[in-house]
Amino acid sequence: MRTILYLIRKEFLQIFRDKFIGKAIFGVPIVQMLILVPAVTFEIRNVNLCVIDMDMSAESAKLINRLEGSTFFRIKFTTFSENEANQLLHRNKCDMVLQIPLGFAKNLGAGKPGRIMASVNAINAVSAQLSWAYLNGVIRDHNMNIAAENPGLFSGSAFSQTDVSNRYWYNEKLNYKYFMLPGILGILVTAIAFLLAGLNLVREKEIGTIEQINVTPIKKYQFITAKMVPFFLIGLVDLALGLLLGKLFFRIPFEGSIALLFMCSAIFMISVLGLALFISTFSSTQQQFMFVAFFFMIVFILMSGIFTPVESMPGWAQKFNLINPLTYLMRINRMVMLKGSAFGDISREICSMIVIAIAFTFIAVRRYRKTA
Repeated sequence: MRTILYLIRKEFLQIFRDKFIGKAIFGVPIVQMLILVPAVTFEIRNVNLCVIDMDMSAESAKLINRLEGSTFFRIKFTTFSENEANQLLHRNKCDMVLQIPLGFAKNLGAGKPGRIMASVNAINAVSAQLSWAYLNGVIRDHNMNIAAENPGLFSGSAFSQTDVSNRYWYNEKLNYKYFMLPGILGILVTAIAFLLAGLNLVREKEIGTIEQINVTPIKKYQFITAKMVPFFLIGLVDLALGLLLGKLFFRIPFEGSIALLFMCSAIFMISVLGLALFISTFSSTQQQFMFVAFFFMIVFILMSGIFTPVESMPGWAQKFNLINPLTYLMRINRMVMLKGSAFGDISREICSMIVIAIAFTFIAVRRYRKTA
């Protein structure tokens, strides 16, 4: 045990001797949290709309005014030419073309459905789906107003008499900062644990100081443990810093147990540190390690569920996520912070991360070779 403690002390001295690394360890989390949390959002606030109003009636004007009054749409162009509108859509000058045909008001006055056509730029599928959903919401409200103003004009089948009210649990205001911050915390801990730990070992290889350790009777598990502990502790400190920034700047709620969150993050960091040190054992230079580490980080982050639900991924991708520790951490962070989940609710994720942590650490110890 004394040997490990001396090695850990040596690692801390080596880490903070580098002024850049010492500043980056605490500077990167602050910048990352303050920039990424408010910037990364799925909300669309400005849908540029081109309107073709061929009807030029009071009813079409009411619909256009309702669109203008929403927080999502900006009517940027109006035209009578369908070709011109399509050209604007083609040149990315607008995101959607709304065409109101001649006879729109006449059909509504006769109790018939008024038809309109919307052409949506679907290069970005997510933006297109959200824009379409926003348009449907505005038109639905407009329809309800028409039905309320003309109670005897439309049949009961045209407008439902059932009143549906929504209630969103765990994030009532649908604030994307609440959804993204737990995910950003996972990326933050991953970057600290994965990159810095692996680069630290490879750097020792490059400058040759690792040979002084290899000729001593230090056992492999002692060496790997000493390499993991400093970044393990630094990762926990950065996690606490990220939570503090989230509370102070973004008013992120925290419904669950902070001790449970730190315990799960600790297990996650052991698994990530084990993988990082495993990669560093067969990397001769920092460039080699960064290339491999970048590949794993991109795959782990994009498949973790931070942007898209894991359940929506293909079957083979969901099976791959069984060995992706970041997937479990994303789910745990959101469930504990927003939902207040207890140990029993996330026990499956915790057990999976423990198995991954043991496996990655074991292969890191086995793969490390002492050479004189």
